[in-house]
Amino acid sequence: MNMKKQCGGFAEILLEDIMEGGRDDVIHFWESLYVLQNEDEAHPNLLSVLGELSQGGCTLEQILLDRDGHSLPPLKDVCETHKEYLLQKTKDLQEKQPPGTNMDKQSYSITERFVDLMVASGQAIKRSTVELEKMGGVQEYYLQKRQGGLERISSNRLFRWCHRFGRVPRTVLVSGVPGIGKTTLMQKFVFDWVIGKLYQRFAFVFFFKFRELNELSEISLEELICKGYPHLEMHLRTILKSPENLLFIFDGLDESKHHLDFSSNELCSNTQLKRNLSVIVTSLIKQTLVSGCSVLVTSRPTHLASFETGDFQRITEIMGFSSEDRQKYFDHFFFPNTDLSDKVFKYVQGNDALYTFCYIPSYCWIICTVLSMCFKTQPNSSLPSLPKTITQLFVTYVANMLTNHSVRPDDRPSGAKDLLTSLGRLAEDGLLNKRLVFKKLDIQTFKIDTSSPLLSSFIIESREASKTTYSFLHLTIQEFFTALAQYLHYRPDNMELIIQKASNCEDGYGQMVLPFLCGLSDASTRSTLNHFLRELPTDASKQVIKWLQSLFPVITKRGKDPEDKRKCMTVLSYFFESRNKALVNQCLKSNCTLEFSEYYLTPLHCTVLAFILESCKGAECLDLDSCYIQSEGLQRLAPFLHMVKNLRLSKNDLKDEDVAAINQMLSHPSCKIEKLILRNNALTDASCTTLACAVSSCQSLRLLDVSRNKLAGPGLQDLVTAVSAPSCLIENLMLQQGKLTDEHARLLMPLSENPNLKKLDLSLNFFTDRSSGIIRELIKKSHHMEEIKINTNDFSEQIEQSLSQLKVSK
Repeated sequence: MNMKKQCGGFAEILLEDIMEGGRDDVIHFWESLYVLQNEDEAHPNLLSVLGELSQGGCTLEQILLDRDGHSLPPLKDVCETHKEYLLQKTKDLQEKQPPGTNMDKQSYSITERFVDLMVASGQAIKRSTVELEKMGGVQEYYLQKRQGGLERISSNRLFRWCHRFGRVPRTVLVSGVPGIGKTTLMQKFVFDWVIGKLYQRFAFVFFFKFRELNELSEISLEELICKGYPHLEMHLRTILKSPENLLFIFDGLDESKHHLDFSSNELCSNTQLKRNLSVIVTSLIKQTLVSGCSVLVTSRPTHLASFETGDFQRITEIMGFSSEDRQKYFDHFFFPNTDLSDKVFKYVQGNDALYTFCYIPSYCWIICTVLSMCFKTQPNSSLPSLPKTITQLFVTYVANMLTNHSVRPDDRPSGAKDLLTSLGRLAEDGLLNKRLVFKKLDIQTFKIDTSSPLLSSFIIESREASKTTYSFLHLTIQEFFTALAQYLHYRPDNMELIIQKASNCEDGYGQMVLPFLCGLSDASTRSTLNHFLRELPTDASKQVIKWLQSLFPVITKRGKDPEDKRKCMTVLSYFFESRNKALVNQCLKSNCTLEFSEYYLTPLHCTVLAFILESCKGAECLDLDSCYIQSEGLQRLAPFLHMVKNLRLSKNDLKDEDVAAINQMLSHPSCKIEKLILRNNALTDASCTTLACAVSSCQSLRLLDVSRNKLAGPGLQDLVTAVSAPSCLIENLMLQQGKLTDEHARLLMPLSENPNLKKLDLSLNFFTDRSSGIIRELIKKSHHMEEIKINTNDFSEQIEQSLSQLKVSK
């Protein structure tokens, strides 16, 4: 059993298996696991289960209650009716079909279609405006690199013991970036409750979506429940008398027009009293209304900046799909065509920008939709027209929709430009006013033709009772149309306003508009739409390029503040999306310094940096110390790192297999690297042979720092031999803290033969008095040496002093 993944349900299994031993034996068992797993840091899931057991939160009574539920003779039939009602609402997932199919939508059983999402416990995080890209990398980082320290929260643990707060929570917040699957997760949660799979402790679950509640003004809690669940009206008073049996779910707080103010004294305690919806929800969370009930709220992380989250007793974040889950999504999408699924997924894996966004389910849908059309129309080609950037992906998506809805392949869709322009103006108005849901009046105001078959490719029409509302398929599609509108109907003042608004958005709305504007400035990217829209004017591109040029100081600022580095990377990402190599070269040239030390870089960031290095033909210095780029990031950078003079790669967990990429850059005929810092990685002496080959072929390298790696071993001799050769031009070799012992002292003697070597650092190793004679001989023979550091070894004080004096007298 993989305890890291299954720990959530492990307590029940233990209790059932060792009931005869009693609770104390169970606790002692978990305490043993706690110690054995890690002496310094126990896994959070282990802490949660241990705390749950020791506090009595996971008793047999509680297990049976969650499994079998309450005995409710008077309300049994009402409860069954309620569950049947929710079953019909949650049993199917509605999914739009790719273009070219007969149906606009297809229903799938949620049990067959749902792909598990990773949910992690933590603090509320206020995301920056690059939250989507950053989260893609952070999610990979958590999943692949630090699983041991991540507390995974499965659905059946959301209302179980929380070791952070030391209690069983009643109020839970689930956050996640747009399209990550918050609503789908809540739908699956309710479905699992309905079928008796989890939390039968709740006799009634009430599921509300904030976007559907926006039109409500003042309302009482009882009216709110009856409005959504009219079948409960006759029994509601009785139901509300047992608050511990109730769960309220409010989905999409970020889409609500009602602001929750937890600092306000305006609270409600009467279920029949009419109040603003925000007061009703806040009162439920603060437990002044129906005290003892449980509340579950979902929201985008950026929205959390608008209120304090202290009233929530568990805070979690949806991290999205793991790599395996992404593959599973693609398999589901293309089923039963496994060959096409494999081809598309392989392409996406090889495309950094697309793959990074694939942790978001809605992006997976867009990517699968676009690539399914591309692969079907050009299955045997080299696929040169496949999208490589996010902008190209969305341009291709629009082009595919236009192609699909043409009367004949050679015809241009009637009114396509008018419709796309109208959609762009609607999208822009929505983002400027922070609106995701539109009324029929909005559609009429922007003269959108609702009879066009194209409309359903971008807009969802929802009908509730006598009301019809519209929304874009996804926020990012709305952001794309906002950017596209600036090119379809160019107005300089309006472009300036959009750039200003998007640059200053703190809540995340409109965060992708700027990358899309930059991407559309590329003529080759826009050309995909030329067949339908004719060639778009270049005036908009010129204004965007001028704006990009104004951001040059952000790149050249070399502050140590992480925020400065974030802004710098954001600007570089804009350049990457624009594909404008000439502009990059004009702004940066090859004498630039890029400093990102101690700033976590995702694989996509490394792809951006590779594009920048390729465009400006190198850099004076690239500082990637403690960026945790690891193997994947290094591989993406490697083809262009030979153009950097001063390259810092310390503390990136690079391993022996990564030295092949280092060999690639040092062996390049045009290698310019003069300083290479590889301190504090995970290299061993097994890497020394490959590193020796690289050193032997490199004529530019002057400083090599491989300190704080485990190089002690027979392989070290190969590296020493390479550096000892008179043809090697290295002047400074740093072997500090390399776990070298007396056994390795003799291996170092050849270093005295290279007249080019001026400095040698052997400090912080394990040399003792036994090897002092060899070290003395090394110092005496190295007439060309200016400095040999041997401090902080295991020499006696007398020997170290004599060796130091010997050095000084040289």
